[in-house]
Amino acid sequence: MRKQLRSWFKPVLRSLVAIVLMLALALGHTDSALAAGRGGGRIGGGSFRAPAPSRTYSAPRSYAPYPGGYYPGGGIGFPLIWSPFVFGGGGLFSILILIFVANLLMQAFRGFRQDGELESGGDRTTISVARVQVGLLAEARELQADLDRIARKADTGSSAGLAQVLQETSLALLRHPEYWAYAASTEQKVRLATAETEFNRMLLSERSKFSQETLVNVNNQIKQVSAAGSLAVAEKAGDLANLSEAPGEYIVVTLLVGVQGDLNLPKINNTEDLRQALQRLGGVASDRLLALEVLWTPQAEGEVLTSDDLLVEYPNLKLI
Repeated sequence: MRKQLRSWFKPVLRSLVAIVLMLALALGHTDSALAAGRGGGRIGGGSFRAPAPSRTYSAPRSYAPYPGGYYPGGGIGFPLIWSPFVFGGGGLFSILILIFVANLLMQAFRGFRQDGELESGGDRTTISVARVQVGLLAEARELQADLDRIARKADTGSSAGLAQVLQETSLALLRHPEYWAYAASTEQKVRLATAETEFNRMLLSERSKFSQETLVNVNNQIKQVSAAGSLAVAEKAGDLANLSEAPGEYIVVTLLVGVQGDLNLPKINNTEDLRQALQRLGGVASDRLLALEVLWTPQAEGEVLTSDDLLVEYPNLKLI
């Protein structure tokens, strides 16, 4: 009864925590996000579901009777005909005892094996929830185009597709080291039971920094929103012509992953640390990658991320 209550209560508790986090983060960043008027792009998918232990039923195997009337599969059958002659008057009783003991031993062995499988996997599996963020100079417009292209063509409904997205995004960043200005990394090792909650908490924190998501490909659902409204405001203010030339503007790319086992990402203090972190992320195999989110802002051409925005929204970034 207690186990049933726990299994029912866990998903309810996770849902409540996710809803509370979503409301708190949304309310906490609404004013600053609307004031900035910045949109962002998002590519992602995946699942933290634990693989169910395999419990297959095997039909009883038949064995040829041994001279003593006992055969390894247990059960009642032809060997009982032999028992009175081999064991005397107590033969039937002896065979039943042996069968009972053999069945107990087999059930105990299967139970120990299943317990071992659950101990080595399931809720006890170690998951790394990691985040790498890169602040690039706004001149890296071609990187924005690369991310747009990846978002439109990516297969985000499969592990292989998500691994390809992670590899291509890491590669796109590695190809533009001349634009690297800021970076940061975090990694937490958690159990499978709490990995999804932690991943969603970090994801909601990043998504709440956007006023809207202008290009999205999540679980193969693609959505694109026109940013004409924000561009019109900029034009009216007479600032659009100077956006590409204004000093102190940036693009921020965030990679958020959930991976089986350890990632061992380096703490980023310089460009070499960032290079190692990106290479490590790009090398994650599809069978280890559970969930992925790639977010970048600004996504739409003409939107800006100023030095003040960077300081307020991404205080964890370090100058590299």
